[in-house]
Amino acid sequence: MVRAMADLKTWLLASRPKTLPAASVPVLVGTAVAIQYGRFVPGPALAALVGALLIQIGANLANDVFDFKKGADTAERLGPTRVTQAGLLTPRQVFSGMTAVFAVAVAIGSYLVAMGGWPIVAIGIASILSAIAYTGGPFPLGYHGLGDVFVFLFFGLVAVCGTFYVQALTLAPAVWWAAVPIGLLATAILVVNNLRDIETDRKAGKRTLAVRLGRNGVIAEYGLLVVASYLVPLAMIVLGLASPWVMLPWLSLPLAIGLWKRVRILEGKPLNQVLADTARLELVFGVLFAVGLTVPR
Repeated sequence: MVRAMADLKTWLLASRPKTLPAASVPVLVGTAVAIQYGRFVPGPALAALVGALLIQIGANLANDVFDFKKGADTAERLGPTRVTQAGLLTPRQVFSGMTAVFAVAVAIGSYLVAMGGWPIVAIGIASILSAIAYTGGPFPLGYHGLGDVFVFLFFGLVAVCGTFYVQALTLAPAVWWAAVPIGLLATAILVVNNLRDIETDRKAGKRTLAVRLGRNGVIAEYGLLVVASYLVPLAMIVLGLASPWVMLPWLSLPLAIGLWKRVRILEGKPLNQVLADTARLELVFGVLFAVGLTVPR
């Protein structure tokens, strides 16, 4: 029993639960837009949530094992514990876990395919391949400065719009706009991660956008991502895509301002808390945004 509990704790550590808001918030927002349009369907919404969480966990396991194999995770690592680098699990175990998680995600996806048709096949395949290709394969996206773009696309546009589509079987202008701030804030989480790891990534030959832009450049990127996120609700009101209630996320501005102050002055391990708090910002922003989006225009 003790061994089983220890193994469970290790796998929970490997799944990195603090990153899961980046997977759940897009589903929440996409479902909120479906409610606004009177197209909410519980089954596909729940399946989209479970599938998104599984793909996020699978991506975390992929990052764990592939970063270790490529030499990016060493004893100098500043971020939270990676189970492969720490010797808690072998690369083979983590790779097998990743495969199992993606297999379950595919099984859930088969239900969504039955509901939404072949577009869901394309979304599912692209999501899983991107999760693996972020740090794995011959051209790892995260190692060539493309991670920010792919996080915005898959944790913003694809996740929010895909969630809406499996319920409404169509797309609407409002859902494209609603996807933007969620993708921007998910990217901001990655930006903090890469800001923390600039020096170790540079040594490992991992050319993230943070390495390419430098410290000042990536701090400016963080600020732009957050500011743009808060401007989108205003644009949706001007365009007649949402009611004034969509401004509810502005209640989270004090949290965003505090994060901006901290990200400008902190370096190294203290940025781990900024990363966690940026994920919390996305969660708070996303919940308030979803509430505002459910109110009829």
